[in-house]
Amino acid sequence: MPNENPKSLLAQLTGRARKEGASAWSVLTTRSGAPDSPSDAMAEQAPAAEPSDQHLDERYVDEAPAEPSAESEAAAPAPQRADEARLDSLLERINRLTSAGGEQGVNAPTAPLAGTPAVHSGLAPTAPMPAHPSPPASTAIPDSFVPAEPTSFRAAGLSDSDVEMLVMKYLLARGDASGREIADQVKLPFMLVEPLLRQLKQDQMLAYKGSAMMNDYVCQLTEFGRERARRYTIDCTYFGSAPVSLDDYIASVKAQSIENQHPTQDDLEQAFADLLINKKMFSRLGPAINSGRGMFLFGAPGNGKTSIAERITSCFGTAIWVPRAIGVDGQIIRLFDPMNHELAPLPPGAGIYNDTRIDQRWVRIRRPTIIAGGELTMDSLEITTSPTTNISEAPLQLKSNCGTLVIDDFGRQKMGVDELLNRWIVPLEKRYDFLNLSNGKKIQAPFDQLIVFSTNLEPRDLVDDAFLRRIPYKIEIIDPSEEEFRQLFEVMSPKMGFEYNPATVDYLVETHYKSCNRPFRCCQPRDLLLQVKNHCLYERMELRLSNESFDYAVENYFAVM
Repeated sequence: MPNENPKSLLAQLTGRARKEGASAWSVLTTRSGAPDSPSDAMAEQAPAAEPSDQHLDERYVDEAPAEPSAESEAAAPAPQRADEARLDSLLERINRLTSAGGEQGVNAPTAPLAGTPAVHSGLAPTAPMPAHPSPPASTAIPDSFVPAEPTSFRAAGLSDSDVEMLVMKYLLARGDASGREIADQVKLPFMLVEPLLRQLKQDQMLAYKGSAMMNDYVCQLTEFGRERARRYTIDCTYFGSAPVSLDDYIASVKAQSIENQHPTQDDLEQAFADLLINKKMFSRLGPAINSGRGMFLFGAPGNGKTSIAERITSCFGTAIWVPRAIGVDGQIIRLFDPMNHELAPLPPGAGIYNDTRIDQRWVRIRRPTIIAGGELTMDSLEITTSPTTNISEAPLQLKSNCGTLVIDDFGRQKMGVDELLNRWIVPLEKRYDFLNLSNGKKIQAPFDQLIVFSTNLEPRDLVDDAFLRRIPYKIEIIDPSEEEFRQLFEVMSPKMGFEYNPATVDYLVETHYKSCNRPFRCCQPRDLLLQVKNHCLYERMELRLSNESFDYAVENYFAVM
């Protein structure tokens, strides 16, 4: 290559390119894999001693020579003709790329430049990129339903006013926050929130207090903005995650319904691995769980009805997605409840950016298991609204959708059994419920959970035949046999720190059970061993099973039984 100044070659390139209406290096470097700068393309030439300039092409564009004639090209020396050939090759490639106008032209492979050595990057040729790339394999989500990140407020089921109210109430409470902090608070993409912030600034509702990282600004309310935010707060004090529409929530419940799940015996054995359940009980529980409808678990106290009900949800899979809040005609209904919902977050990605493109207004939780005992009231089954905050709370049956709702100690609630049955007699059959909002509107919501009524009483003594018909499975949890009772001692002794001693268990069974016709209960081995352990710890004795220790435990445990 001749020792010619690279700036003159760049001037020739830009001058020729602009004359032909093409963009020289911008298209070439970003689309065709060409060198990143003209100086890289001429790396084999001797660098010039002139200072660099960011506007190199503008400074030297006027120095570009005129289009040479045929006579001058014929009289030009060989090095100059070689440079002209390289420029022609570059311009031909630029024109071909820019005139293609689509992915085919942009991603088409190109031949190496004439007169330049081939550069091997060590990478295989890449295929054309799809219009919407899927998440990498490391962030693949195995769930049947995954909420996609919205591309607009309308796609999210929101209006500009809905988001504006949340943003301004948040700034009123916070004082100031960056644009990305605001977007994270309302759980919407920053690219959707940023235009709204600019509009609020133009309307003099907020001002930029300073700059923030990543081309962002710190926002704070103006006096006019604070006045408007106060009026918004009077209506409702909520400024958390933007709500999800009721239609989107109904669609999510349908996609994650327990009726779509069909657990097998292997699923049940895995879910009840820590309980001692015989095969006959599995054969009765399996079809009832598969139905996804409802069941009665009844029997004597202490045989594990509540423990069985708590583990039923594990048969239906691990996780579901629920919205943080639901919006119905401007009213906010909080659905996600940290007291009843256990988070099941996705594993973190490899990078610092969230590349999963998931709607952050939704939360990934384990399938819920909500237990309501004697404290259950009618208010727990309706949408409740705080008179001071105007924020509504979802009822228990809405929070338990796609999971299990256990009514423990059924028949011992503060409200009458008839009142509860009349409230649920239609939802149990139709699989949907009607809920009243504070503004007087009635909405239809999904009723999609496995209802388990756990009671120590006989179901026929509690409810009539019309209700029993809507609970298709009635399963009695019977007392364990003597063999199962001994097996429970064998399983629980090591967990309590004891070495299992069959002789002491024989003494316990013969002396304190058979002699007085005392029935066996599944909870008694654990409770008696705990009594013995506490006695040994108090007396600073070695943890050891003996006849005397069981006499002490039985005297305390069965004192009034």
